[in-house]
Amino acid sequence: MPDAVVIGAGPNGLVAANLLVDAGWSVQVLEAQEEPGGAVRSDRGVHPDYISDLFSAFYPLAAVSPVLARLDLAAEGLRWSHAPRVLAHPLRDGRCAVLERRVQDTAAGLAEFAAADAGAWQDMYDVWKR
Repeated sequence: MPDAVVIGAGPNGLVAANLLVDAGWSVQVLEAQEEPGGAVRSDRGVHPDYISDLFSAFYPLAAVSPVLARLDLAAEGLRWSHAPRVLAHPLRDGRCAVLERRVQDTAAGLAEFAAADAGAWQDMYDVWKR
């Protein structure tokens, strides 16, 4: 019987399991899905030519996480990549709201939906930039 059982092979579960192993514990990780990954899984379900992140909220935090930095995942082969577009939300009418890497580009795209949204996006960005 292991010292600890970790439920979920997503980023948090795998980090917890690694930290426990580093502390000398025996660990068993259980995952309900067919593959590990949790919030870092991707698939081609939207279109076969595109790889989509299923739960992309994890990445911005992971890239600056002190806990993940201590695991030295780069030494194990981890390489961060940045998509040309941060996030897209396709709408039923064929249009698509897109978050771009540059705030000005995102604002311009949002203006196509509602002119006031472009300014609101820039204002929100300015608040977070402080």
